[in-house]
Amino acid sequence: MILNCAIIDDEPLAIGLLESYVARTSFLALKGSYSSAVAALDDIRRGGVDVLFLDIQMPELDGLEFAKMIPEETRIVFTTAFSQYALDGYRVNALDYLLKPISYAAFLEAAERALEWFTLKQGAGGESEASATADECIFVKSEYKLLQINLNDILYIEGLKDYVKIHTESSPRPILSLCSMKSMEERLPSDRFLRVHRSFIVQKSKIKVIDRNRIVFGSVHIPVSDTYKQEWQVFLSGHSL
Repeated sequence: MILNCAIIDDEPLAIGLLESYVARTSFLALKGSYSSAVAALDDIRRGGVDVLFLDIQMPELDGLEFAKMIPEETRIVFTTAFSQYALDGYRVNALDYLLKPISYAAFLEAAERALEWFTLKQGAGGESEASATADECIFVKSEYKLLQINLNDILYIEGLKDYVKIHTESSPRPILSLCSMKSMEERLPSDRFLRVHRSFIVQKSKIKVIDRNRIVFGSVHIPVSDTYKQEWQVFLSGHSL
């Protein structure tokens, strides 16, 4: 697989270094280099760029704002001298984060992570979305990696401020990911998952025990809040004798 990439940085030396790294990486093809986000905007929006190596602190339009304006299919690797931007990078769905000065080893690791992401995405997209099966999956960011999780493996999802904990059947330990409950709820198919509380989403087919209006998963008792009680009652009435 060949990934088309682009570079945006307001420092000519940084652009030159990244261009040399791209040239050394067999699975990357450079589509363009730009000295500002404004100059790159139209080209990136037209699509065709798989991976964007994007500086954060730039005049006119910074990388964080630019990242919110481009197609979702373009994956971002931030390049910056300021480590405090790492968390913000995740909030705009960055694939990785490289701290300047960037070594080729660090660059290659980020590029390989991008290649792995697109390879997994291509494999998961072998079936059309219309033919949904239990093998459907989502990708979540966890500890600087993208993890593939089968939807059918999920028991419930627990919200913790800016993070979620994804509890699965196959692992005794939950997967921790920087993601909001709202965005997680939007990604999950509503015919299979139900939000029952501000802090909990459950998979309907995994509900085995209900104790005094609480959903039981082992030693965990998940409450149903008043906000979601109507949808919960609709679900119960359609599955109760």
